[in-house]
Amino acid sequence: MDWYISLVKEHPILTAMAQFAVLGTLGEVLSRWVAERRFFCPFGARGNLLRMAGWALLAVFIKYAFTGFVAFVDGLCAHGLLPELGAFGRSFAVSLAMNLQFGPFLVIVHRLIDNAIAGRANWANLDKGFLSLLWFWVPAHTVTFLLPPDFRIGLAAVWSLALGVILGFYARRPAA
Repeated sequence: MDWYISLVKEHPILTAMAQFAVLGTLGEVLSRWVAERRFFCPFGARGNLLRMAGWALLAVFIKYAFTGFVAFVDGLCAHGLLPELGAFGRSFAVSLAMNLQFGPFLVIVHRLIDNAIAGRANWANLDKGFLSLLWFWVPAHTVTFLLPPDFRIGLAAVWSLALGVILGFYARRPAA
């Protein structure tokens, strides 16, 4: 694990981009596999590369948000606008603040990137993306912010993969 921590400390943005490019794209692929109950290449080589680029771009925003919202909650506590919080309370406060303020921006930007990759506008089910901020991302990031900072982005990328699999189950078509 020392090599991972060293790499993340030396290259925080690049490692965030790489982790999300791989795991976020894999989450999308797995979602399609689960939804359609078969193994196939749903996006093709070009589509996968474009998705990886999209996830890498999102990772930059996410990395800055993770750092910024920790400082935001710490600042609120320091100025008496939030009470002193234990580890869990602080993690929950960071997750809630980030997902309520930054989350909608990320959902919309993610959809814009998906639309650009697909070459057509698709705004269907955007409400489900916003709802995922509450039922999935707030609890997931509460756990994430309990970890040391060097592990947070990696876990967030794993969460994006997990959400892809979960959404794949919700999108399953009846077996033929």
